[in-house]
Amino acid sequence: MRVVILGSGRGSNAEALLIARQKAQLGRAEIVQIFSDRENAGILAHGQAYGVPSAFLNPGPFKTKFDDDGEARYIEAIQNCRPDLIVLAGFMRILKPRFIDAFAGKIINLHPSLLPSFPGLDGIGQAWRRGVKITGCTVHYVTAEVDGGPIIDQAAVRIEKTDTLETLEARVHAAEHALLPAVVARLSMAGVK
Repeated sequence: MRVVILGSGRGSNAEALLIARQKAQLGRAEIVQIFSDRENAGILAHGQAYGVPSAFLNPGPFKTKFDDDGEARYIEAIQNCRPDLIVLAGFMRILKPRFIDAFAGKIINLHPSLLPSFPGLDGIGQAWRRGVKITGCTVHYVTAEVDGGPIIDQAAVRIEKTDTLETLEARVHAAEHALLPAVVARLSMAGVK
């Protein structure tokens, strides 16, 4: 199964996938490319460190979405990779129907909450401020509804009385780093949806 990763930030979830790949824990998944919408994103350095082609692709002038040219650039570049699965690992752009339709049923996202609770930005902070007792992370298929696609799997994280927002973030990230590689490995063994 050919996997393309898209990310915008430091790339800790992409690194978790790359480490799992190095340890032969990704099933039949082969990470063939990493793309970022930010030139200096840490995710690009992780790809290079693990020998995976990694590149910045210009998304256009907007901060949270593609312009038409940027979207076309991404679609073409990803299609050239012949992916079976596209993993959004901290990719901070809302995808429009044209992009989603180009890769229908092949895009998954990792979100830092137990969806459908706390979709959108800052899922961990939303849960913290709401005072819930259990939060976690979710891997789901991407649809036009932001964080609303079918759920593939989730990992729960109990919020302890001793937690601070920072310790909770660290524990949710640790859960993400275990959940995402496990889901990718499972999908690779079962075939993608």
